[in-house]
Amino acid sequence: MGKNPGNKPTTLLALRLSAMGDVAMTIPVMKQVLDAYPDLTIVFVTNKNWGALCQGIPRLIFVPADVKGEHKGVNGLFRLFRSIRAQFPGIRAMADLHQVLRSQILRSFFRMTAVKIAVIDKGRAGKKALTRKDDKILQPLTSTLDRYRAVFAELGYPVNADAPGTLPRRPSAKQRIGIAPFATYREKTYPIEKMEMAIRTLRGKTDADILLFGGGKEETAKLEALAKRVPGVEVMAGKHSLEEELRVISSLTVMVSMDSANMHLASLYGVPVVSVWGATHPFAGFMGFGQQEENAVQLDLYCRPCSVFGSKPCFRGDHACMEELAPERIVAAVMRLL
Repeated sequence: MGKNPGNKPTTLLALRLSAMGDVAMTIPVMKQVLDAYPDLTIVFVTNKNWGALCQGIPRLIFVPADVKGEHKGVNGLFRLFRSIRAQFPGIRAMADLHQVLRSQILRSFFRMTAVKIAVIDKGRAGKKALTRKDDKILQPLTSTLDRYRAVFAELGYPVNADAPGTLPRRPSAKQRIGIAPFATYREKTYPIEKMEMAIRTLRGKTDADILLFGGGKEETAKLEALAKRVPGVEVMAGKHSLEEELRVISSLTVMVSMDSANMHLASLYGVPVVSVWGATHPFAGFMGFGQQEENAVQLDLYCRPCSVFGSKPCFRGDHACMEELAPERIVAAVMRLL
């Protein structure tokens, strides 16, 4: 690895238009690629709100996509294509890290300009076998990180999976525990009353600062209420921009997160994550960059996993994978990392 041979493109387009956690998973891989190939520039097209994820990485250029506004629909995607072409006429290759209808449309535009294209293999058949109700094949699948690496390798940029890919952490004078108790779906969200029990126990076992992270207004309100009940807990949710929140996350000693975006945000900085898994499972390939499965807290149930993303309702109706998970399990995992 090193300088690009003359037949390789020196400007590469990468595309991932999805949720923040999925986009955050691409960042360490692209950093690995850029570190290995110092003559390469990656133009990264993603959601207009995720620009802060790209900061601090030389030769990673963020291009905002507004797929619900200016770049909505086929006409909007064509405007995005023309804008990219005008700004970066040297693009000769495209890494589709998403493989959805929008990315397929953009690919078709770029294909007409003789751009070499590689597309992620999502391994849908394996994921279906892993999550089906009967005759489950419970085995680890190729990680999403490796699937991203495979796309870049197809374009001529292979990288070592063990290569460094994290950003510098910001040291803190005191130990800091981040706790992000929410996720998009109930099926992968630990009950807030049980997480409160875990927080109270941690409060009694350590003098580390405990910082609460979350998403929208409803989640922030729940965290504010929790902080009033548990002295010495500070709410980060709803108070900071993404850039500011990342700065705080980079100073954490450990993060407690569901299978959600905060696991991947902490992973950007090599912060150890105690990940809590319910309907989903690390075997599906969404463990954070550099994270250890020994720090994953989960129950061994015949029905798990029942979903790749946690979007399917619990067919048992009792959410046992989360309801029966003891808070002490989370506490013990955190204490091991302090």
